[in-house]
Amino acid sequence: MPEPLDPDMFDPICPSSALPVRIGDKWTGMVVLCLDQGPRRFTELRVPLRGITPKVLTQTLRAMERDGLVTRTAYDENPPRVEYALTPLGRSLFPLIAAARTWSREHLPALLEARASGGVPDDGRPAPV
Repeated sequence: MPEPLDPDMFDPICPSSALPVRIGDKWTGMVVLCLDQGPRRFTELRVPLRGITPKVLTQTLRAMERDGLVTRTAYDENPPRVEYALTPLGRSLFPLIAAARTWSREHLPALLEARASGGVPDDGRPAPV
């Protein structure tokens, strides 16, 4: 039996506690990829993000702006125009997203198979991660 986990194994002032959990949510990585070539308007972002609702896209963009990943620029025009662009901090996510995409290409079939079978292969061993 393994040793019990140390209740103090994570330092309460560890910088990782401030990480934007949003980078692992369903939409943030896709928004980052959509902004790769430069600023985009809200309606432009909705085109490749077919499954996202306007409310969820608004929440995602606001959280990304709060975390310093994107800037929001409103132009004083009629009709009003707003564009979103990646900050240098937002662009720093590209290697992380690339790594996640590589992992997914290599392991997604096994993950989906494990999910469909309840996570336990026929031989009784836990599914490989």
